[in-house]
Amino acid sequence: MKDPNKKIIIFDDDEDILSICSYILEEQGWEVYTYTDCNNITEKVSGILPDVILMDNWIPDAGGIIATQTLKKSNQLKDIPVIYFSANSDIQILANHAGAQTYLAKPFDLEDLERVISRVLAA
Repeated sequence: MKDPNKKIIIFDDDEDILSICSYILEEQGWEVYTYTDCNNITEKVSGILPDVILMDNWIPDAGGIIATQTLKKSNQLKDIPVIYFSANSDIQILANHAGAQTYLAKPFDLEDLERVISRVLAA
C-alpha cells in the first residue's frame, strides 16, 4: 500500500546511513529526501514539507541542535516532528535541548527506526 503523501527528510553526513535508511523507507512507500548538511535548512524543508524529519547531531555546518531549533522557530515548519539521532551518549539531553519530538540512538536497528517514526506520526 503506497501512500504518495508520506515524505521524510534525513539530515546526516554519513552516506551509508542515508543509503540504508532511504532504501528501507522507500520500500515502505516513503518519499525520501536526504541532505548531507543543514545549510539553508528552512528553505530545504519548506520546499518539501515532509511528514517527519530525521536529524543527525553532527550535521554540518551548524549542527543538529541549531538546525532543529531553527525549524521550531518557523511557524510553517514547527509542527513537523523531528527525530534526533546520534551516537552521542547524551542524546536524550541533546534532543530535548534541540526541541526534537524524540530521539533514536545510533547504532539503531531498522525496527527501532520504524517504531520511532510510527510513534511520532501517531502523536
